[in-house]
Amino acid sequence: MKESAARRQLIAQQESPPARRTVETLVTDIRSLIHTARNQVSQAINAGLTTLYWSVGRRVRQDILGGKRAEYGERIVSAAGRQLSQEFGEGFSEKGLRHMMRFAEAFPDAQIVSTLSRQLGWSHFKEIVYIQDQLKRDFYAEMCRLERWSVRTLRQKIGGMLFERTALSKKPAKLAAMELKNLREEDKLTPDLVFRDPYLLDFLGLKGAFQEKDVESAILREMEAFILELGVGFAFVARQKRIQIGGNDYYLDLLFYHRKLKRLVAIELKLDKFKPEFKGQMELYLRWLEKHEHDSGEAAPIGLILCAGKDHEEVELLQLDKSGIRVAEYMTELPPRKVLEKKLHDAIRLARERLAVSRESLEAPAR
Repeated sequence: MKESAARRQLIAQQESPPARRTVETLVTDIRSLIHTARNQVSQAINAGLTTLYWSVGRRVRQDILGGKRAEYGERIVSAAGRQLSQEFGEGFSEKGLRHMMRFAEAFPDAQIVSTLSRQLGWSHFKEIVYIQDQLKRDFYAEMCRLERWSVRTLRQKIGGMLFERTALSKKPAKLAAMELKNLREEDKLTPDLVFRDPYLLDFLGLKGAFQEKDVESAILREMEAFILELGVGFAFVARQKRIQIGGNDYYLDLLFYHRKLKRLVAIELKLDKFKPEFKGQMELYLRWLEKHEHDSGEAAPIGLILCAGKDHEEVELLQLDKSGIRVAEYMTELPPRKVLEKKLHDAIRLARERLAVSRESLEAPAR
């Protein structure tokens, strides 16, 4: 062994630097090929297993539990699970078969399952299929596919009520379903899918009284967590972006770029409740960015005003969406989950009611 090691050391010493670099490059390239192949094999196995589980679930639902045979079929599932688990493992136990049945029920379209299974594993699907609302279920499935969430991240998004905090949840069901269909078929991401309200900033650790600069500093300190709350696709550009207009200097709190939306995102932090004058300030920043920072091929910059509260009617009357401005509340301390659920569900209900009234007024014949 000692002779062999000494011989290898002698050979290494005799190799010229160019030869060593050639070997290093070759090994790096081969290593990359091996990792790529392993990932492809893993993805193929994952997709194959997911398709298998869906097919098993559909088979059980259609051929055993259909119609009047349901009670008899329940006993069959139990018996089949005992036999299959002995032969193929616990994944095919009665509990596993019921997961597969729910999978086939929640996602009846084989083509959609095939597309999702390229990014989502079986553990992802088990989290999603038990969401009762179809729109919410489709939202998490598509966003998980697009942003490549881990199972842990998916659980956090569901637990943080991400769907209820998007503008999509406040739209009529048909419009929201159409938007998700465009996302599924064209990977077309819209601001209504990207921006949230409220933003949960409890990870900043801000307690008691604090100033805007404290929020800004905490965000920079916890940038990874902040971007996770914003959503995948945001890239940090600048803090306190200097904007010179005439002889005046203005400073934008935070500037991001969203890769999927292909547009700059200006963020202003406010400790107060939203005020109408915030609109003029943000419009000024957006027009300046459009003139001086906007590149060809990009969409117009969009603004996000994060504030401690807002009056929904006031925001609606200002028609901020026409100026490319979003207003959202932020929470530095999370309320109890039931309180948050009620707040979000009330906001969704009121938003849908306002949309319905607005639509009725537009459709009403002129007198």
